[in-house]
Amino acid sequence: MWLVLFVTAAHWAGYELIRDKLNVELRTSERTTIWRCWWWMFYCSLALAFLAKGPIGWLPLLTLLVAKFFVPDLELGRRFLFFTGGLLTLSLVALWGIPALLRTEGLFLEVGIGRHVLERSVGVMDGHGPEKLSGYLGLLPFYFLLVFFSFFPWSVKLPWLATKLWRGRDRLDGYLIAGVAVIFVVFTLVKTKLPHYTLPAFPLLALLLAKTLADLPAAKSFFRRTAIVGGAVALLALALSPVAARFSPTLQLLQQARGDLRREMEIGALDYREPSLVWYFRKYIDGWMVNLGVENLPAFFGKPGGRCAVMSTEIARRAYPSLPKGWKSFRTRGFNTATGKWVDLTLILKPGQL
Repeated sequence: MWLVLFVTAAHWAGYELIRDKLNVELRTSERTTIWRCWWWMFYCSLALAFLAKGPIGWLPLLTLLVAKFFVPDLELGRRFLFFTGGLLTLSLVALWGIPALLRTEGLFLEVGIGRHVLERSVGVMDGHGPEKLSGYLGLLPFYFLLVFFSFFPWSVKLPWLATKLWRGRDRLDGYLIAGVAVIFVVFTLVKTKLPHYTLPAFPLLALLLAKTLADLPAAKSFFRRTAIVGGAVALLALALSPVAARFSPTLQLLQQARGDLRREMEIGALDYREPSLVWYFRKYIDGWMVNLGVENLPAFFGKPGGRCAVMSTEIARRAYPSLPKGWKSFRTRGFNTATGKWVDLTLILKPGQL
């Protein structure tokens, strides 16, 4: 959500800097007195977006380049002073990034940028996407279809909106379309797929839809009905959450093992590295979650103190066909909503005294 906030702020500031070129009324006094504030907001937002989630936070820059397709006379260089602004953004990033590099001995760049940005872009991380080229090509429409669910109930008007904008649009529409298109296209090309990746486009999409609907005679009635439907869906989802939680394999494992968990324990995971492990188990375990591989399971459990590890039942059977005396195992089957697959998991627990 921090990424959504700062990307939206950058798009807003970018709009203000070219507002007169988008045929939006602009008073002369605004250009002279407030222009600098929006310039600072644009580049500070880019810096904070980068610190929140890496280079993907700089997509508003790409939005401006795409917007020139709709508005050729934007005069971007004179308005945005890219060289000076780029130095400002890099300086703000460096204020936190350089100490982070030193404190982590380079892991901030290697893991934070290398693994979680580059590897996520060109490869599939934690099973969130297809490995084969055929599967990747088949999932290219993923976000364009998912938006009908993630943007519901407003998404019922998206086909109408696309048709109307195809027939005619103004310059402001072009700027908003550019922002939405950049985000959807970039994450469509990224191999790792997760439903929330396109959220930074939703504020722009909402503005585009609201702007286009505003002139309709029954706009207020439509907004009121759709808001009611959205509220009803949210209440229904809230009411069904306890039922859906019963199918969560992580929660089921926690309920089984809760009586044996201790604060001083450490927890590891392999083949199932889901945030839900942290959400649920951190209530009972103070240790950080460790990403494991089959090869370092013995070393993990060989350390002194209590510890537990979550893995697929198949791996658990191969690694520990019989458990050492005093150890415990807990098994469950459930649905992993992040990957859309049913899983069979086992938690192996070594008590603290062993």
